[in-house]
Amino acid sequence: MNLIERVKNILVTPKQEWEVIASKEEPHVKVFTSYLLILVLIPTIAAFISWGLIGQKILFVRVVGIELGVRQAIIQFVSIIAGAYTIAFVINALAPNFGAQKNFNKAFQLAAYCYTAVCVAGILTMIPGLRWLATLGGLYSLYLLYVGLKPMMKVTDDKATGYFIVSLLCMIVVGVLLSVIMGALIGGMKSYGSLSL
Repeated sequence: MNLIERVKNILVTPKQEWEVIASKEEPHVKVFTSYLLILVLIPTIAAFISWGLIGQKILFVRVVGIELGVRQAIIQFVSIIAGAYTIAFVINALAPNFGAQKNFNKAFQLAAYCYTAVCVAGILTMIPGLRWLATLGGLYSLYLLYVGLKPMMKVTDDKATGYFIVSLLCMIVVGVLLSVIMGALIGGMKSYGSLSL
């Protein structure tokens, strides 16, 4: 299946697409290189354009600068890649506690394909009036994760919700830690580039 078909199917008919994905054993490296690495370019490039060329309004002040755009692009890229691997690790580690099948390749497929909505919606960050819609992509990704848990990790109906909630809580903690680490490594936003009202 090609990339565009997979993106369309995971967004439009996720329940059916998860069944198709679950039926195929793909190594996480293949999913990473042939899918996630390509899709992550959408929000990465959008972050660069949004912060580096168009600018963002923060408290009535427009913040823009190439250096800022590069920083935001790096943060976006690393956050999604690190996030996918972290989510896969958490889901796989929790699997035995919920009677699910422990399989890192399946857990990574689940994590990587869940990021589809985030990556596609990432393009909206370039359009000032539509930036809020990118948040909906994040929420839809959570729905994709919930729907995909059962077929991908072979969890029973009665344990799927608990598995999702515990995975989500762990992911929030890990996400906060990743944000702190990324902020420290990239140096935060010391330089805002040029400011304009």
